Amino acid sequence: MLMIHAWHQAQGNKRHKVLIPDTAHGTNPATAALCGYEVVPIASDGVLSAEAVAAAMDNDVAALMVTNPNTLGLFESNIREICELVHSRGGLVYCDGANLNALLGICRPGDLGIDVMHFNLHKTFATPHGGGGPGAGPVGVTAELEPFLPLPIIVKEGETYRLDSDRPESVGRLRAFASQFGILIRAHAYVLSMGAQGLKKATELAVLNANYVRARLEGSYHLPYKERSLHEVIFSDIDLPNNCHTLDVAKRLLDYGFHPPTIYFPLVVQGALMIEPTETESQLALDEFCDALLAIAEEAKTHPELLHQAPVNARTRRLDETLAARKPKLRWVRREA
Repeated sequence: MLMIHAWHQAQGNKRHKVLIPDTAHGTNPATAALCGYEVVPIASDGVLSAEAVAAAMDNDVAALMVTNPNTLGLFESNIREICELVHSRGGLVYCDGANLNALLGICRPGDLGIDVMHFNLHKTFATPHGGGGPGAGPVGVTAELEPFLPLPIIVKEGETYRLDSDRPESVGRLRAFASQFGILIRAHAYVLSMGAQGLKKATELAVLNANYVRARLEGSYHLPYKERSLHEVIFSDIDLPNNCHTLDVAKRLLDYGFHPPTIYFPLVVQGALMIEPTETESQLALDEFCDALLAIAEEAKTHPELLHQAPVNARTRRLDETLAARKPKLRWVRREA
């Protein structure tokens, strides 16, 4: 987003808005706001429409931020038309690469009209994520944004390399040192070991696994969008009986020995349950997970108190999550016996 801002400045544009679909990750509006932009949410019905973008696109819009596939697990089927529309009105298109594991080896974002895209290494390229390790992500840009890339740039000269910091239009350094260099090396080694065909196979298996889960659970859990899923499938708690909700399902999964998937996101789905198996999950593991969810759906009908009280087998019972969020206790204090 800093590069987009710098590009507009170089063009003499004083644009101050960024369009973001309602299915976006929260990091997207946060990033735009940190860069000083006004965030303009765009309503979508599963996928973004060119008409919705056209209605919001004016001379104050610097960029559209879009995730493809989006957080509903759906491919943004209008993406080329949308990119052409944004470009025709002087804007750029940023793509959140969080879900690249549904596209890798299948299509190229640049061919869709994307101007700049970051690559999440933790899901598509096998590096740790969150508490499991530091985040790091390369960024790909079109030729017109290349002068604005962060410093330093690695330049190859013959058989050697050097760092080039003499780039007056660059947005500058983003980190004082070399960032999470080891994570980048790990992802690079993964790419080399997999090869082009291996990466494509990983994508195909990630999509297959998500659709396998969808096929097993559809009918027992409400499926809000009927379009074909890609790397993930989203269910809702609309059809759960006896005042059972997504949080109850997640807590009950702990009793079956499974860490719950993401819940209550994306926000456009009531009681969302986001299931996102990667390519490494075996059919046996997927079947055990689906069997647990199917059993929980049946318990919601016959023994709802099991869901309301869950987890009952865990060392720690259900926490007051509202209180924990509002009054967190971040320091451990030893209690005398």
